[in-house]
Amino acid sequence: MINQSVLEASDLQCVRGQRRLFRDLHCRLESGSILQIRGENGSGKTSLLEILCGLRLPECGEVRWNGVPIADDRPEYYRSLAYLGHRDALKGELTPVENLEAAAAVRAHAARPNRSSREALHHLNLGDCLDLPCRMLSAGQRQRVALAGILRSVGGIWILDEPAAALDAAGIRLLEMMIDEQVAAGGMVVFTSHRELALDNRQRQPQQLHLQRFR
Repeated sequence: MINQSVLEASDLQCVRGQRRLFRDLHCRLESGSILQIRGENGSGKTSLLEILCGLRLPECGEVRWNGVPIADDRPEYYRSLAYLGHRDALKGELTPVENLEAAAAVRAHAARPNRSSREALHHLNLGDCLDLPCRMLSAGQRQRVALAGILRSVGGIWILDEPAAALDAAGIRLLEMMIDEQVAAGGMVVFTSHRELALDNRQRQPQQLHLQRFR
């Protein structure tokens, strides 16, 4: 039986510098569902993801995980969270396996992964790159390495900022399959993307949240 979880954001407002990005923002996401955040550049998509991750504080409002504000119990929330930002955060001198193992060691609070680093990398067709330093990989290969770090933890919640960036058609299909697997396992996905993804979410249609840039 899949444990049901809920992520809720209520009355969120975000200001960057002297400009308000959004206000009165509400969203709710349950196990087995997807939320795509849309909006033009500068509308606050990345800032919203950072707020949902607890990396940025909103000017007002709060984010709750299973009814508890994430600020009140970050370790519990972070055990269920996997985050992929705009930058891949890989160390160029380390191999893909070494990068994933180092990231896992830093996230000591995280739940035990479902896959080993090597299994996740093979799943994303990176078997020929395991022993190469990441500085020798293409941008698309580096993005696959970063996605492999997310793939190690199926279930819980994934928050992904432009996960299709630098991927070719085959890489995008692997990403789509990743998201489908995550949802089928009862996990959640929140993502931004300038590209349309062909997702096979049979439980419900992906939710859409459109951010409007304040003029």
